[in-house]
Amino acid sequence: MPSTEKPAIYLYTDGAASGNPGPGGYGVVLKCGDLRKEMSGGFALTTNNRMELLAVIKGLEAIRWENAVVEVWSDSSYVVKAVNEGWLEKWVLKGFKKVKNPDLWQRFLDLYRCHRVTFHWLKGHAGHPENERCDSLAVAAYQAEGLPEDTGYLASLESTT
Repeated sequence: MPSTEKPAIYLYTDGAASGNPGPGGYGVVLKCGDLRKEMSGGFALTTNNRMELLAVIKGLEAIRWENAVVEVWSDSSYVVKAVNEGWLEKWVLKGFKKVKNPDLWQRFLDLYRCHRVTFHWLKGHAGHPENERCDSLAVAAYQAEGLPEDTGYLASLESTT
């Protein structure tokens, strides 16, 4: 009898910003069996951490079924530790008070809860092919002309002034 279990999805992500804040971008490589998908995007003014988290969000949004087994590989200590070390759970309990990027973390949670996600940290700029590709995608994205505004980042500036 054939297995109904879908194959694992490998999600590689990176974010980058030229200046922090500055123009920023994210890069994503999704691999599932023989399939591969690359995505990227950028913003005129944002932060590196926002782009690291947005890369994971965009990758999870691209998954077309629920309860997928997803292995996330990221060089972002911010993202990986937030999940693996329980920071995110504490932020949820505190209602995201005094947390940076609450708009993205809440968006992430909705996606994260739909799948079986495991996070792995990998050293950036260390020759890992998918991580290097994600970095190239992210840098190219923030170098593009006519980048949109990161309204979430702009709103956070307004709320702290």
